[in-house]
Amino acid sequence: MNLAKHLTDTELSAKILRHAVPKMSELNIPVTPDNYSVWYEYFRGVNLDLKRAIDGLLSNKVAFTAEVNAGLHSNFIQEKSPEIIENVQVETQLLINGLMSKLSKMSHGTGRFSQTLNEFQTDIKSAPDPETLTRLIDTLADEVSEVVNSNQEMEKSLIVMSDEVQSLKSEMENLNLVAMTDQLTSLHNRRAFDEEVLEHLQRYKMDAVNSSLLIIDIDKFKNFNDTHGHVIGDKVLAYIALALKQGVRGEDFVARYGGEEFVVLLPDTDHTGALVVAEQLRSRIAEKKLTVGKDKKLSLGAITVSIGIATLGHDDDRETYFVRADEALYRAKSSGRNCVKG
Repeated sequence: MNLAKHLTDTELSAKILRHAVPKMSELNIPVTPDNYSVWYEYFRGVNLDLKRAIDGLLSNKVAFTAEVNAGLHSNFIQEKSPEIIENVQVETQLLINGLMSKLSKMSHGTGRFSQTLNEFQTDIKSAPDPETLTRLIDTLADEVSEVVNSNQEMEKSLIVMSDEVQSLKSEMENLNLVAMTDQLTSLHNRRAFDEEVLEHLQRYKMDAVNSSLLIIDIDKFKNFNDTHGHVIGDKVLAYIALALKQGVRGEDFVARYGGEEFVVLLPDTDHTGALVVAEQLRSRIAEKKLTVGKDKKLSLGAITVSIGIATLGHDDDRETYFVRADEALYRAKSSGRNCVKG
């Protein structure tokens, strides 16, 4: 590296440092190597996927918890998830191999000790002389000591392995969190919804409890992307995600299903209750005029959504439940948009 290039890199690093550290302090993010590498890349502006993800989190005012920070690092800075999972699998296999090896040695030791006891019992019955008896007792004492030492080593190994297993568990939980989260909006993603809706159906059909599903689609969303570009389109998506999250209860499940489509599962909610919730969400979104840009001078006007509702029926499965809500959404779109149908 020549001197001029080195100076340029140093100046760039210093400039990024002056932006990254204050921002991390503002967001209460510990300045660890992993965390700093995330924000270094963010202010460097080259990793566009990372920038988009963080901008989405900031727009939604999501707290940068240890899990969120770790998720950003593993998903955008470290190697990709499939490779991480493969490494975890290898580490887990090594742990299992080590444990089996130690168990095998322990089993061998206790087996030999059992054989010694049987031989000792036979020799005792033969009324040995004092010298022979002393030798037998010394041998037995050595065997006992060896088994005790072996067990102590095994106990220490199990403690170490327990720590390693907890570390692997934490890593897998973090990977699972990333895999189930939509990086732009920080909502659950379609994969998370697909898992949740199956549990939802099983739980509420079994208990015969009312439950409802909303499918929400942003009206004429393509116009935002075509007119203002994808950056503004992403801000619209983040705004809708935040409005939905703030407009439902803590036990309700909100996810970005894909593109401009969102889904909400409403447990313990009948059709009348779902209509009320859906209308509240629709009006909450329509009433606000969204402005964007550095000086908030670019007005996007009123953003509206159309919502379809289905209430869980006794004969519903995942497909019929979703299709009925989707058909209701189609009716809402066909009726002029910015309305609720169910």
